[in-house]
Amino acid sequence: MSLTRWRRVSLNLEAELAARISGVTRYYDQLIQWLPQPWDTGALLERSDCPERRMLETGSEFPDLSTERDRRTAVLLNGTLNYHFDVQRLLQELHPKLSRTSRVIAICYNPYLRWVYRIAAYLNLLNAEVPDTFLTRESLANLARISHFEIVRTRPAGFIPFRLFGIVTVINRLLGVLPVIRNLSFASVVFLRPVKPSEDKPSLSIIIPARDEAGNIEAALERLPDFDGAEVEVIFVEGHSSDDTWATIERVVDEWSPRIPCRAFRQTGKGKADAVRLGFSYARCDLLTILDADLTMPPELLTRYYEAYTEGHADFINGSRLIYPMESEAMRFLNQLGNVVFAKMLSVLVEAPLSDVLCGTKLLARRDYDRFIHWRDDFGDFDPFGDFELIFPAAVMALGIIDIPVRYRDRTYGATSIRRFAHGFELLKMTAVGLLRIKLGSG
Repeated sequence: MSLTRWRRVSLNLEAELAARISGVTRYYDQLIQWLPQPWDTGALLERSDCPERRMLETGSEFPDLSTERDRRTAVLLNGTLNYHFDVQRLLQELHPKLSRTSRVIAICYNPYLRWVYRIAAYLNLLNAEVPDTFLTRESLANLARISHFEIVRTRPAGFIPFRLFGIVTVINRLLGVLPVIRNLSFASVVFLRPVKPSEDKPSLSIIIPARDEAGNIEAALERLPDFDGAEVEVIFVEGHSSDDTWATIERVVDEWSPRIPCRAFRQTGKGKADAVRLGFSYARCDLLTILDADLTMPPELLTRYYEAYTEGHADFINGSRLIYPMESEAMRFLNQLGNVVFAKMLSVLVEAPLSDVLCGTKLLARRDYDRFIHWRDDFGDFDPFGDFELIFPAAVMALGIIDIPVRYRDRTYGATSIRRFAHGFELLKMTAVGLLRIKLGSG
């Protein structure tokens, strides 16, 4: 292979890496490359999509990002870990300078292909030093854990670094989802989340979508916990009820507002997704969560979601109804079976251990929801449930996702609006969308 041909290979791999990075960083505020190697021209940084980009020269002091709250900054380590003899110390020195909204993006070369680099160097085709340190996934995960980081996403890149009549990108993406084969890429883009608890008590907006739930409205407020003194607001969103849900909400809001700040809005659109969007758009607090008005997810357990976030376990908290046995009438068998199957499929797609994708209760930061809106504008607006337009961008943006198991309760008022076969088809469609647009896409 000629030197010119080898450089083309390098450029093709660089383009694939930049696409993987850009799928995340286009929704961030800043991308900083740290500790570049002497031969690094900054081309990968330049090809990566982010509103702000800059490179810190070797020897430059890393800026203190620990006070960032609303901004998200990604730190790019382009092959740095492969040329470092103390990765644990590097990560431990970086950790206190990051905020919980920061992410580290590490380009790591495949330890099983180290012979390729040695052959290239022997043939004088490599315009860099041969990497010294090759980390397996398990080794890097262990180093991350003891340095107070968590690997939240890994994207293989560069299976075939040659141009093949314009179809190489498609082939690389397909190979990246195949078991075993996905471990043979030239490099991987690894996203690490610093594990950091909240330094204060963030305020919380609780969105309660309600349709034909008049009998549950007051109970929802009566059963709310106090969240250890954090500021809380409740937003009811009523959706074209056939009973007196709206009148009940108006009365309850008037009676309870002196104790808990409450507001109420009526949908002009249809569906739960529209109701949640409306509620989120009026929310004023730091964190957002959803409580279904049927109260099958007990309101008392909302503190578990809040604590999981504030203790730093993840930046996206997802409820799961499928771990514990349900009460007898909580969910029909076919619904339960379908939810389990689709949760397993989506866990693979989003690289997160999801056990339930349609539990109505989720918790996230309001600043991240603003980024989700940007993602939805790019991705498309066709989620009939409203769950996927939260889960998908949470995975894409490497927020870190964790499940909170809850025991699903029987309804005490009203009837379910679930249509098993129609909703099953919609679930299948959204799974296919996730495969094509996220797993096989650049996101």
